[in-house]
Amino acid sequence: MRVTSTGAIALSALIAGTLDVSATGSLMRAQGVPFRRLMQGVASGALGSAAFEGGVGTAALGFFLHYCIAAGWATIYWIAGHRWPVLFSWPLLLGAAYGLAVHLVMSGIVLPLSRLRRPFSWKAWLMQIPIHMLCVGIPIAWVQGWLQSSVLR
Repeated sequence: MRVTSTGAIALSALIAGTLDVSATGSLMRAQGVPFRRLMQGVASGALGSAAFEGGVGTAALGFFLHYCIAAGWATIYWIAGHRWPVLFSWPLLLGAAYGLAVHLVMSGIVLPLSRLRRPFSWKAWLMQIPIHMLCVGIPIAWVQGWLQSSVLR
């Protein structure tokens, strides 16, 4: 079986995006926030506060954007892994570090530059660290490392 770079990126993004949205969605649901509102929050990064008035359409846009963002992070890891192959060799350690880096870049750069306007919460920020490490970084690193070593060669 031959998997292309695009296939490896897509699979790792699909898995990481699904784990991330499931973990965050479960966490938010436990706090009484409906999944639609969470996805509208993602869409608000592009649309601003109007996203919360858009109903299912803006929630669907947020869902789509969430997976686009996951694909972006998976692409960055794939490119970096080909420059520094060690990234494919230690998926748990380096994937966790990558997940932390993703969280720091998203919360420190991407979100402040977006149209999302919500007050900063240390609780939410800290809760997202393990989610990004376990559900984003490690799956991207593990899937890509596995495909790189066992399928692509």
